[in-house]
Amino acid sequence: MIYHLAENGIMAVVLPHGVLFRGAAELHIRKHLIEQKNYLDAVIGLPANIFYGTSIPTCILVFKKCKEHPDNVLFIDASKGFEKVKTQNVLRDEHIDMIVETYHNRSVVEKYSYCASLKEIEENDYNLNIPRYVDTYEAEEEIDIQAVMSEIKLLEAKRAELDKEIDVYFKELGLLF
Repeated sequence: MIYHLAENGIMAVVLPHGVLFRGAAELHIRKHLIEQKNYLDAVIGLPANIFYGTSIPTCILVFKKCKEHPDNVLFIDASKGFEKVKTQNVLRDEHIDMIVETYHNRSVVEKYSYCASLKEIEENDYNLNIPRYVDTYEAEEEIDIQAVMSEIKLLEAKRAELDKEIDVYFKELGLLF
């Protein structure tokens, strides 16, 4: 496909995520397309289960022989932008618009997109796995141990009160042993 691509052409291909990080021949292909040819323009991660017949997450690789931004590759993590419809995930217009707008503007959006330099990609041994470039980590809320312990003590006190109340009812019913 790249061989037949016009010098000013753009090609987008949908592939499984494995092509982004597997070694052996796939590593050599990635390295050649990035280091020698510099054709890779963008990597767009899509949600799982958006194509009928496969539930695996997929990605779109965008190639250009004549890149406007030859010094970087845009990474977009659009894996969380979908709507679940029955058993299928669907990209709605707003999800597609966000991808297209981010791609056209080459916007860096926190937890969504990142422009990685070719040097950075080389330092990652041409691994294009999206989480290496787009940080989607969400910090978990800190747990106040003292508040939790206080709540447990209150609940235990309430339970003891209820146990006493239940014992009174058992005595009245003659069920206490």
